Amino acid sequence: MCWAGIARLCLVNAAIGGMAALPVNLFNRLMTVELALPALLPGLLVALHYAVQITRPAWGHRSDRAGARVPVILGGMAVLGAGVLAAASAVGLPTGWALTVWVLAYAAIGVGIGAAGTSFLALLATVAPSDKRGAAATLAWLMLIAGAIAASVGTGAALEPYSPERLTTVVGVAVGVAMVLTVIATWGMDRDTPAPASAPPLRQALAQTWADPGARRFTGFVFLSILAFYLSELIFEPFAGHVHGLSPSESTKLSGGKDGAALLGMIGAGVLTQLRIGSLRIWAMVGCVVSAVGLIAMGSGAPLMPATVTLGLGNGLFVVGAIGSMMRLASDRQGAEGTTMGVFGAAQAIAAGLAGIAATATLDILRLILPAPAAYGTLFTIEALLFLAAALMAARILGPTPAILPGE
Repeated sequence: MCWAGIARLCLVNAAIGGMAALPVNLFNRLMTVELALPALLPGLLVALHYAVQITRPAWGHRSDRAGARVPVILGGMAVLGAGVLAAASAVGLPTGWALTVWVLAYAAIGVGIGAAGTSFLALLATVAPSDKRGAAATLAWLMLIAGAIAASVGTGAALEPYSPERLTTVVGVAVGVAMVLTVIATWGMDRDTPAPASAPPLRQALAQTWADPGARRFTGFVFLSILAFYLSELIFEPFAGHVHGLSPSESTKLSGGKDGAALLGMIGAGVLTQLRIGSLRIWAMVGCVVSAVGLIAMGSGAPLMPATVTLGLGNGLFVVGAIGSMMRLASDRQGAEGTTMGVFGAAQAIAAGLAGIAATATLDILRLILPAPAAYGTLFTIEALLFLAAALMAARILGPTPAILPGE
């Protein structure tokens, strides 16, 4: 497939990124600050949507056995969009009804992300030539971040003045845009998909993947690094509101700014690696360390914007190193790319879900005994330590040489 086709397909990830950003950032902020609900509530809801994604290996295995992946992507995006819109609509309901709708909506969000995201990655790994897989992976994740930025900044700007009714309208428009992008991205893509390979049953395929020492060790790295990565996701916008007094629009835009810095970090790491400056291993380690610096700065009361940009930049550097290595390991297991990506995705989902629960529950407890700045600062320090531990693990398991070059 040519670069134009790969770029068009990656619009799927932009749509997924935009939809996934709203529950984690905006809805979480509204529940915690505007509705004054315990931070644990959005933490549990986000954990639910990650728990549902433990089905990712099954979606990946299906993509190994069947060539028609586009219908799964479209169906997953439809379920994801319906869940996001339902979650937004429930913000203006009485608390009891809202809780019921949120549980169903976040479960639907998890199903949609798991089906569409895993099938998209399997399709990308299949149609992208081997010499373009690294660059395709980088482009896919750049589009993911770009989608999150567009959704965060766009909804933030459109929400002024804020009201529950305006929220539903704005989110409805965002869902419609995401669906249109997905249709454009996947139109005719199944025609470029090779005939499906013969694959063993799901249980046997999972056992074969776990028996691979490289895949098993990398799954551990994914779990630890994603645990660190997501600890601040659900507390970042509440932190901006509680400690710095930002409005929903302002905190959503700030979140978009963090994603923008991550985008710059990803581009920078990709370009430097292409120029043979550093390796994926190095950028994964540097990204973890820079992220830790940004977190410590936020927790210590440093100016918000520089600390936020530092955190986003580190996150972007880390993503390029980690995802590039993930694509290499998956492509090495020909005929089982989808299952392997599914296993990595399941580890990511479990870690992200645990991070949401741990962060929000700990925050609720800390705010009972500490002032808000100290409570958030303690959590940011814990996350920084986890990032440093992930950097040490990357030094051990990713090897001393580049696993794959994003521009290969």
